[in-house]
Amino acid sequence: MERIYEISQRLIQTTNFPHRRYLYDKIAWSDPFIMLKGARGVGKTTIMLQRCKERPTTSLYASLDQLWFNDHSIIDLAEYHYKHGGTDLFLDEVHRYPRSNWEQELKNIFDSYPGLNVVFTGSSLLHLNSKSADLSRRVAEYELRGLSFREYLNFSGENEFESFSLNEILTNHTEIAPLVATKVKVIAEFEKYLEKGYYPFFLHTSELSYSQRVERLVRAVIDVDIPAIAKIEYETQLKLKKLLVSLAEHVPYVPNITSLSRDIAVSRNQLMKFFSLLNDGAILRSLSDPTSQPKAAAKPEKILFDNPSVLHALGVRNKIGTVRESFAASMLSMHGKLYAPKYGDFLLDHSLLFEVGGKGKGFAQIADRPDSFVLADNLEYGNGNKIPLWLLGFLY
Repeated sequence: MERIYEISQRLIQTTNFPHRRYLYDKIAWSDPFIMLKGARGVGKTTIMLQRCKERPTTSLYASLDQLWFNDHSIIDLAEYHYKHGGTDLFLDEVHRYPRSNWEQELKNIFDSYPGLNVVFTGSSLLHLNSKSADLSRRVAEYELRGLSFREYLNFSGENEFESFSLNEILTNHTEIAPLVATKVKVIAEFEKYLEKGYYPFFLHTSELSYSQRVERLVRAVIDVDIPAIAKIEYETQLKLKKLLVSLAEHVPYVPNITSLSRDIAVSRNQLMKFFSLLNDGAILRSLSDPTSQPKAAAKPEKILFDNPSVLHALGVRNKIGTVRESFAASMLSMHGKLYAPKYGDFLLDHSLLFEVGGKGKGFAQIADRPDSFVLADNLEYGNGNKIPLWLLGFLY
């Protein structure tokens, strides 16, 4: 137990990241049970340690993949911390807990230790099973995404740019864009962000090591996170990697299920499961046809990678159209359900239609369609319904 406390204090004391992510002040920290989900590398651990630093004498941080938990339970830790005056317990990577009953243990803590606030993190793959422990109705759930372009600018310089709602950007972009473009070389900075700005660790790594870290992150999702949740075998991990290599050569990809199943040597149902796992693991982004019925929704209409950093790390460097679409989808998906429509690139919540392209992109593909917009790259200022693509990076 002393070892757990030593590690916790060391990590809390050495946490010196001065910036707060967009989600930090949105979390109701007074809630007794908080779940923080998100992909690998987006900064969940840092947020927890920043919160611990505000209450260092009564906070305890523990990563649940530590060897101590092979012989001890979460309840053992909570009992000791509670009896010794602890008020806040931060449990990292709950999906790595060596026992399968972590939901039941957390529910027991909720019921047995009044006044003890618990924050726990989990992979973006993780879904609370309300049937097994009825934990879901007790937990305030938040999801952390990677850095927005706004955060990238604020963290890498001395800027304090504010975020804007999607409606504000769509209707007032001509007033908003100068607030940014007059202070930074926005096109050049946006190009840097697309290549190495989605994950906060860009601040501490070179461009080369950043891509290497992202590649390792992708492998860890397949080798560690997915097996911890889906209980897949080693052979399946190899096929997931083979699928990623195949998709990286063809994205944006309108999947031919029969052909792809044959190439990867899996059944159609297995392939659909692969798409689901990699989508939940924030490696891929699967978009369905907006006219599909729920029974047909399993077949993706378009496959993208989750964010541009993953694209670059997997060697997709010469497909600027794919990079643009990946960025647009990662930002727009924060605000609703995203579809791959027949006309245009993205349909948001069956209401807003978007076409993504370069500076010269026009409205030919979405002409005369209501609530339609062009998101144009290499454009500092827009006009009418033609909006600079980079402005989507100010949605959070």
